[in-house]
Amino acid sequence: MKFIHLSDLHLGKRLNEYSLLEDQAYILEECLRIVGEERPDAVILAGDIYDKAVPSAEAVTLFDDFLVRLSGCGVRVFVLSGNHDSSERLAFGGLTDAYGPVNVYMLPFVKPAHVRRCFPDSEIASYTDAVRTAVEQMHMDPAERNVLITHQFVTGAARSESEDISVGGADNVDASAFDGIDYVALGHIHGPQQIGSERIRYCGTPLKYSFSESGHIKSLTVAELREKGDLRVRTVPLKPLRDLRELKGTYMELTARSFYAGTETGDYLHITLTDEEDIPDAVGKLRVIYPNLMKLDYDNRRTRSSTVIGGAENVEEKTPLELFGELYEKQNGMPLSDEQARFSAGLIESIWEGRV
Repeated sequence: MKFIHLSDLHLGKRLNEYSLLEDQAYILEECLRIVGEERPDAVILAGDIYDKAVPSAEAVTLFDDFLVRLSGCGVRVFVLSGNHDSSERLAFGGLTDAYGPVNVYMLPFVKPAHVRRCFPDSEIASYTDAVRTAVEQMHMDPAERNVLITHQFVTGAARSESEDISVGGADNVDASAFDGIDYVALGHIHGPQQIGSERIRYCGTPLKYSFSESGHIKSLTVAELREKGDLRVRTVPLKPLRDLRELKGTYMELTARSFYAGTETGDYLHITLTDEEDIPDAVGKLRVIYPNLMKLDYDNRRTRSSTVIGGAENVEEKTPLELFGELYEKQNGMPLSDEQARFSAGLIESIWEGRV
C-alpha cells in the first residue's frame, strides 16, 4: 500500500504582504505530476489545508481544483483538519491490497477539553493524555496494518518561526502515544523530519513559509506499507516557482553584476546589508535587481550595539504559569502571591482549552 503524505498547504497565505497563491498553484501542479508518476493508492493531506479558518474564495477554488484533479488520478484522498482550518470545510473518504486491510484513522487537531467532553471518565490532564485516550478509543487491531493521520506537535520536533508555537510547550504530545501504529502521518511542523523512527513522520510544507525555513529542502513523503512491519519511506524533492532565500553583504557587493548574474533574482529575498551607513532608498534600488525583495535590514556596528531586551530562556521546558510568573516578577519586583498564582493557573487553562 503506497501513500503520498502531504500537509500544511496553507492555501491563501500571504508572506510580508505578498500573495503566494501563484506559487501555491505551481507547487500543487508539481504534486499532481509526482502523483501521476508514483501512482499511489492514496494521498494524505494532514491538516492546515488553508491558512485561515475562513479562507478566501481563491484559496477554496484552488483546493477544489486540486481535489478534482487528484480524483482523476484514481487515488483515495484523506483530508484532515488542522489548527488553521475550519473542519466544516473539509471531508474525507474511507483500503485493501495483496497483504490484507490497511486501517486509516483520522484524528484532527484536538485539545484536552475536546477529548474530555467525549470521554468524561478518562484522566486527561495534558495534550499527551488527550491524544493517547483518543488513540486507545480507536481499538486498533495490532495484527493488522494501521495508519494514523493527525495534526499535533510531537515532542522533539524541530520548529520554525512560521508555526503557531505554544508557550511553555503546553501542546506537546509524547511519541509514546503512537506506540504500535505502523505509520503516523503528521501535520503541523513545517520542516520534514521523523520523530524517533521513520514510522512517525512530518512531511513538512511543500513551500517555505518563513525565512527561518530558507535552509529546508522541501519535499513530499512517499510511505509504502508492505507486510506487517515492513515500512519503506522516502522523499521526492519539490522545486518551487520562486525560492525563499537570504543574502548578506554590502550594497556594492550585492549590486555587482558578477554577484547576481546567473542567479534567480526573482526569488523571494531577505537581504541584510553590512554597510556602516544606511543606503538611501535601499529597498527601491535593490528591487531594480531583486524585484521580490521582501525584507531588508542591516548588520553593522550600530545595529549590533543596539540595546536588546532578551526573552525568557528555556521556554519549552517551562510551564505557561512559570513563564508568566517570571514576567510578573520582573515587572513588579515581587513574585505572584498564592492567590494570584491560583487565579492565573485557572485562566491559563481556560485559554488553552478554548473556554474563554
